[in-house]
Formats: sequence, structure tokens, C-alpha cells
Amino acid sequence: MTIADLPTPAALLDAERLNRNIAAMQARARALGVRLRPHVKTTKCWPVVQRQLAAGATGITVSTLKEAEQFAAQGVSDILYAVGIVPGKLAAVRALREQGCRLTVILDSVEAAEALVAHGRAHGHRFDVMIEIDTDGQRAGLAPDAPALPAVARVLAEGGAQLLGVMTHCGASYGCRGEAELAAMAEQERARCVAAAQVLRAAGHACPEVSVGSTPTALFARSLHGVTELRAGVYAFHDLVMRGLGVCGTDDIALSVLTTVIGHQRDKGWVLVDAGWMAMSRDRGRDDCGYGVVCDEAGRPLPGLLVTGANQEHGIVSRADGSADAGLAERLPVGTRLRVLPNHACATASQFDRYAVCAGAAVTATWPRFNGW
Repeated sequence: MTIADLPTPAALLDAERLNRNIAAMQARARALGVRLRPHVKTTKCWPVVQRQLAAGATGITVSTLKEAEQFAAQGVSDILYAVGIVPGKLAAVRALREQGCRLTVILDSVEAAEALVAHGRAHGHRFDVMIEIDTDGQRAGLAPDAPALPAVARVLAEGGAQLLGVMTHCGASYGCRGEAELAAMAEQERARCVAAAQVLRAAGHACPEVSVGSTPTALFARSLHGVTELRAGVYAFHDLVMRGLGVCGTDDIALSVLTTVIGHQRDKGWVLVDAGWMAMSRDRGRDDCGYGVVCDEAGRPLPGLLVTGANQEHGIVSRADGSADAGLAERLPVGTRLRVLPNHACATASQFDRYAVCAGAAVTATWPRFNGW
């Protein structure tokens, strides 16, 4: 089978780029002296995770219990569930742990800790827990100097839970510009998470693990002194947001969407394709790449062309500068096959239930992926 045989829209995965990206991040973790625990929410695909583990990853990070269940069923035994745990999910976590999966949960409040230890006491179970640290003010977690930080650790210790350490995700890195800003944000992430661990140790709590990470900070950190593991996810595929940050180049983006020209609006300079937001997602990224950069069928970017608009099943390809290109319809007639590079690989991948794995024009495999919680 070749790419030309695929129905559209289809998610294409460039095998060479994928393998190169996986190897590069693993080498980066080794150079920084930390373990790599990739976040698998981007790919949700066992063959990809297999390659990450084979490259040297020591466990995985998930964002849903479904991910934990799917990969535990494949034999992955060391999983961090990196979304704050709620009481209603503790029974499912416990079930996975009792089946032999070391599933670690995170929390950031006394209330969540009390609920966890109450469930543990009621069922004779000892959970593994990490406390989430806020290192950038972007989302969840406790500040390193928050009075609640040692209070949470005390509730866990007194309730019989196992405190493994602290973790953080520096989402503010996605708003940085340039190498200096990214390096500074990576150091902020490291320093604040390490400081939180030191607070807990000073209060008498063992805190063996310090887990940090995002793809941008992983690749721009100058030191991870005091950190034990690195988490990153989108690096396996990369996307236009990562390109805009300077994290990767266009030739590193492994995921694209194959689409077909279905019509034209010549007076507007529009080419209509069968990849709308149901294929690309509604994520427009951060550098005004529309809904994605348009490439030819071989994956070569077509200068100046973006998916500038999207309805549910229709994408509008036109010039990024808004000018009407009178010859575009002739150059891209109905039936022309194009590829679109995504703004946000996680969001675009989630629109599909499989990847067509390609090497050049050849489709070498079809890898299933899953969605849901």
C-alpha cells in the first residue's frame, strides 16, 4: 500500500522522524543525568510506547485512567497518573494496583490527601502518591513555600500512604520566546520543584523523587541538578507550536493529516479540502499557522499556504497573507492529495483511531490508537 491508496482524511506518521525524535529525547535525558518517563497522552498508541521503552524510558506518564488501563494490559508496570486524583477514581486506581501495576497518583490539597487515605484504610491499601508543585502559576499544584505542602505530606504519612516525592509541569514554557527565555523557565521549573522537595525533607518526610518536565524545558534545561526524572510527551511527534518555540524544525514533525482537494472558490482564491476541524482539531496554535501548514503529498511545505479556515468536514486552503491566488485552483485541481502539519499534535491525533505509518510514499503499517477517559 502507498499513501495514494489511503482514504482521506488520514493521520500519517513518518516512521523515520518518530524514531529520530524518540532517540533524541532519550539521549537528552541521559545527558542531563535523569530518567525519562514519557507522557503518552499525545500518541495513545502501544507501538509508539514500545519504542520509547525500548529506547530506555523507565516508565510512562498518563493523563487518563483509560491510558493507564490500556498500557497496563500491555505489561507496563510503572505508571504515573499525572492529573489530580479525585475520590471517585480511587477504586479504579486500586484495582490496577492490585493487578500488579505500580500506578502512582498525584494531589495538591489536604482534602484530596484525606480522601485518599480514608479509601486506603477502608480497603487495606497503601497508595503511592506524589505531590504536585506549582512552578509557574499556570495550573494546579502547591507553591514550594505553601503552608499546605508539609500539611499534605503529614496527612499522607499519618494515613499510611507512601509519599514518593514531588512533580511539576511548567506549562508556561509554551509562552516563551527564544532560547534564553526557555532556558530560564526550565531553571525555574527545576529550582522550584527541588525547593519543594527540600521543604518536605526538612519537615522529616522522605522525598526520593523529583519529577519535572515539558518538551520545551526538557530540551532547553542547562542543568537538572536535584531532579530524578524528566517527563515530556509531544516530542515523539512534534508540531507547529514546538517549531514556533524553536524546539524542532519542520523536518522533525512526524504527524501530518492527509487530505484531498474537493473543490474551489476561485474568486476568493480558496481550495477546499476534506480535512476540516474534525480532522485537524480547532487548536490554532500560537504563531498564526491557521489550522495547519499545507504540504504536497510527499510532505514538502507549499510556500505561503495554510488551512486558513475550517468547518466540520471542510478545510479552506488559501494564502496566509490573505491575497487571492488566481492560479491556485489550476495548480491544485480536484483530487489533488495534500498533507497538513498540525498546530497541536495531541489535539489532531485525538481525531483519529489509527495512524498510517509511512516510509516515503509507502505505508508500512497501521497502528491503532484510542481515545476516551
